[in-house]
Amino acid sequence: MKLPKIASVITLSAVIAATLLPAATAAKQPRPYGDVQVLATFPTPPGFPEGIAVRGNKVYVSGPARFGTAGTGPSTVVAFNRDTGALEATYETRGEYLPAEHANSCIAFDGNGKLYVLNLQLGMYRLDTGSGQQEAYSAPFPDLPACNGSNAPCSPTAFDAPALPNDVAFDEDGSAYVTDSLQATIWRVPAGGGTPQIWYQDARFATAPPIAIGTNGIRLSPDRSKAFVSVTADQTGQAYIYTVPLVASPAPGSAAEFKHFGPTDLPDGIAFGKSGNLYVAIATPGFSGVLILGPNGAEVGRLSNAAPGDIAPYDSPANIAFDGHGSILLTNHAFATGIPSHFQVLDVYVGDKGSPLSKPDLP
Repeated sequence: MKLPKIASVITLSAVIAATLLPAATAAKQPRPYGDVQVLATFPTPPGFPEGIAVRGNKVYVSGPARFGTAGTGPSTVVAFNRDTGALEATYETRGEYLPAEHANSCIAFDGNGKLYVLNLQLGMYRLDTGSGQQEAYSAPFPDLPACNGSNAPCSPTAFDAPALPNDVAFDEDGSAYVTDSLQATIWRVPAGGGTPQIWYQDARFATAPPIAIGTNGIRLSPDRSKAFVSVTADQTGQAYIYTVPLVASPAPGSAAEFKHFGPTDLPDGIAFGKSGNLYVAIATPGFSGVLILGPNGAEVGRLSNAAPGDIAPYDSPANIAFDGHGSILLTNHAFATGIPSHFQVLDVYVGDKGSPLSKPDLP
């Protein structure tokens, strides 16, 4: 199946070029850097895709990651063929109380091929993508009171908000690190599952309405010495990526600034390339795209729409996975536009492969 081409802007270092991307003339001809194709469209309902993971020749996508789901149908994970974009499987989440808010956010595979899904109500559940069997893995993530005179455990935030598990990364030993976008917290789920534990908290991770998304994407550094964490908007509206030492109990305040973003950049999901570069989904409505950061945090590339205000091909991308063939795959979350046809998986050629993720063998 030939995938449709879309125009975009490619910025490499100080070079800025706005181009209409040419079509590839043969299957073996290398694609131009930044070439964008639509691999698939996420079904509506539920729409608003968030998590993405690749295994073999399938691309798994989860959703809906949005507010206002009370009274709607169940959250889902779907599988697309990596080569053709054909929808091959749909897995409806079981056990949600549908009259209340419910959502799936991000996903990750273990070494045995089981898929782990973050769910607003259920915590983390495990999915056998062959049989479709679903089983509980962690307890729901706790609702912590704000630390305004409260005894621990509490969240270092200025207002009380419920847990919002967003992204997940495994370490080599099987612990899962989960960002909590409303509670300025990174949780640790021990290998084998169970009760989430507070791993690291920082007031710099806290957010404030109306954006209300603080701690967001998480990935471990290729050498497994640090966790990289994106903060979409802190209490002052600033956006950052921080690094946290990957130790059993990071010291309070030990997060270090890796990148401070400009006013039009709202970072979401992140992923390391084999090159050592960090790819960052920029979800800002009207300024969406992908920012590429070098090992020192400096911008080395940017993929964006042709002009500010454009909403295609990039419409608030949320998360990133590498396809193993030189492309990154992005979930177009489209949270601001809500256009069903924009709930897409984009295939963007960057000439890079992913740095291997930790995929522990879990019981």
